[in-house]
Amino acid sequence: MPNVTRVWLDESENECTMCGACEATCPEVFEVPEKMVIRGSADLTLTSQIVEAAEGCPVGTIGIEYDGSGKRDNPA
Repeated sequence: MPNVTRVWLDESENECTMCGACEATCPEVFEVPEKMVIRGSADLTLTSQIVEAAEGCPVGTIGIEYDGSGKRDNPA
């Protein structure tokens, strides 16, 4: 599995609904006080949990970059 090098809130197509699914799946990386935010101390080595959270996002607003590609590598 490739290395996650960046995770972000991508609201270019949809807005975060603040459902909290990402935080429930991977609280070490995601926090939903109002809109989802990436924790400053996010552990990007939790690749499988990050991918699971992104796939579980009902509106596809979690962007993931792999291996420093400089682009969003996961589908919206």
